Amino acid sequence: MKTTYDSIYLAPHLDDAVLSCGGQIFEETRRGQAVLVVTVMAGDPPPNVSGYAQSLHSRWELPEETATARRREDLAACALLGADALHWPVPDCIYRTAPANGTPMYLSDEDIFGEIHPADAPLVKELTGRLAALPPANRIVAPLTVGHHVDHQLVRQAAERHFGHRLEFFEDFPYVQTERSLDFLQNSGQPNWQAEVSPVSDAALCARIEAVLAYKSQLSTFFTDRADLERQVFGYARRIGGERIWRQL
Repeated sequence: MKTTYDSIYLAPHLDDAVLSCGGQIFEETRRGQAVLVVTVMAGDPPPNVSGYAQSLHSRWELPEETATARRREDLAACALLGADALHWPVPDCIYRTAPANGTPMYLSDEDIFGEIHPADAPLVKELTGRLAALPPANRIVAPLTVGHHVDHQLVRQAAERHFGHRLEFFEDFPYVQTERSLDFLQNSGQPNWQAEVSPVSDAALCARIEAVLAYKSQLSTFFTDRADLERQVFGYARRIGGERIWRQL
């Protein structure tokens, strides 16, 4: 890693920052700025995983050395955008088990897009400590948590605890395309939010698409083929005028 960065993007998983902010990252590095993508949940799975995790491995066509293959994909994607990559050893939620009895915490799509398991609460403190050790940066960009994925929630909580109002938040793509996906920002108890759209060129969006394609194992989760990926990326960017970042007032 470099000693300082212009921007650090906090990605819960090995694809989140590129999926959501790939155009901005490309524009920054093209201007000569230093960008670091930190993937928080990039650790190895345990020797034995749940049936739910095995079903995802099958869909990804990565039955063995899953995390290793996904880290390789991320390195390739970040290289295409000119960004540095850092992988933390925290396992994805589909692999984490409760310390008390060793049972998996998350066993379905409903679980991973639901509430954080009580046994996962100490992870926020661990992540906060890891964030404190990052190099200084002018910008820190964390997930807004559109879609309510538990890992996105944990990363945001830790980032808010350490960085406070310095934070910026990226829209979790492709979940943000869902109608009324941002309604949760207006819920009582939430701070006021201000949106800022970063214009991105067609060249930057094309670079984002190429980088997303590097995540071969993950494409079928969100896209039917390359044409569908292009349609979604260009369609949403043109709808809002680029890639949008949010700040708390």
